[in-house]
Amino acid sequence: MQDESRRALEAIIMVADHPADPVVLAQLVELSPAAVEEILLQVAESYEQENRGFRLVKVAGGWRYQSHEDCSAYVEQFVLTGQTARLSAAALETLAIVAYKQPTSRAQVAAIRGVNVDGVMRTLQQRGYIDETGRDVGPGQASLFGTTDLFLERLGLNSLDELPSLGDLIPGADVVELLEQSLIGLPEFDETIQQETEPDAEQLAEPQHLEQDGSSEPADSEND
Repeated sequence: MQDESRRALEAIIMVADHPADPVVLAQLVELSPAAVEEILLQVAESYEQENRGFRLVKVAGGWRYQSHEDCSAYVEQFVLTGQTARLSAAALETLAIVAYKQPTSRAQVAAIRGVNVDGVMRTLQQRGYIDETGRDVGPGQASLFGTTDLFLERLGLNSLDELPSLGDLIPGADVVELLEQSLIGLPEFDETIQQETEPDAEQLAEPQHLEQDGSSEPADSEND
């Protein structure tokens, strides 16, 4: 019975357009959702042990087949050949803001990016990566947007909790300080670098001269 259920589950997931919901799968094979989850976990493990080029994974709350990450170079070459409908850098930035700030409005995303995002938001909505999730309770009742299951599916995530923490992406205080110093034109170097570039005592003892008209003359003093 379990072998038949396993084959049935594999066949259903193979033809599913979206990640297959365990509850729906359980109804189709007349088993409990827990039993279906256990069978699929065993199937996924068997694929890994057999070193297949594909995997059975749980993404966006459901189960689906996807290519193994070890084969990503070959898959990318096949998928991207002749493809022109890739997301722009602006679209990816906007999508990242929505993912981390959701539910969020167009105005909030535009305030973060510093540019109008109406066109980019429409593109992302048409692609199915974001969608309207509600209305702001404030004045104007602006539309609020969030990411979709397709977004999770494309990123191979089971839930938004699996997104990288923003804290891991923020540079440390030392890096921020160096960036600030470079922006105001006052670079501050590490102490070890100062020691390596600092002139020795003999160099400090020798006066610095500027060559003018073929002769060595001291630099202009304040009395000139």
